[in-house]
Amino acid sequence: KKMSVKKSSIEKLNNEQLVKYLIEGNKFVAEACQIAFDILKSRGVFFSETETQRIQNLIDSKRVKKVKKNIHKNHLKAANLIYLTAILGFINVAISNQFKFDLSTIIISFLSFLTVYFIGYLISKGNDWLKYFLLVFLVLGLIGLPILLLNILSNPLVGIVNVIQSILQIYAVILLFKIPKSDK
Repeated sequence: KKMSVKKSSIEKLNNEQLVKYLIEGNKFVAEACQIAFDILKSRGVFFSETETQRIQNLIDSKRVKKVKKNIHKNHLKAANLIYLTAILGFINVAISNQFKFDLSTIIISFLSFLTVYFIGYLISKGNDWLKYFLLVFLVLGLIGLPILLLNILSNPLVGIVNVIQSILQIYAVILLFKIPKSDK
């Protein structure tokens, strides 16, 4: 849940209490620290350029921590699964004897790896819309199920890696859909 900071409550504090908002390691949120800093300045309290910079860095670091806290653990787990599928895809190309290793194969494989890796990166940053994107591609991937089964018969190692990739991707999508709306 999002907590709001009441400026009126902070304004009632004396200067000595407000200074506690500007001490390194305090328990206050960035918004409260910023309000306390602004109130002290409006009351005529002088801050040197060094102090001002230190306080601004403190407030900025609290804002960064807040952003990191808003990313649900399932985003990170799903991103790691997607990274793993990217690596498995790259390995699959290397162990497959169906591909000739020409420049176009290498370029396409590398671009595919980067695309999947980028999707994992976006997920790790909390981009919730990607669950729908991945779901659509998983459903479209069901069309390729017969090819996947043929792959297992023709090249068992490649087929098994494909199955593992599919399972990891399905699990990643499930994790993304299990994120409660309040944590998004």
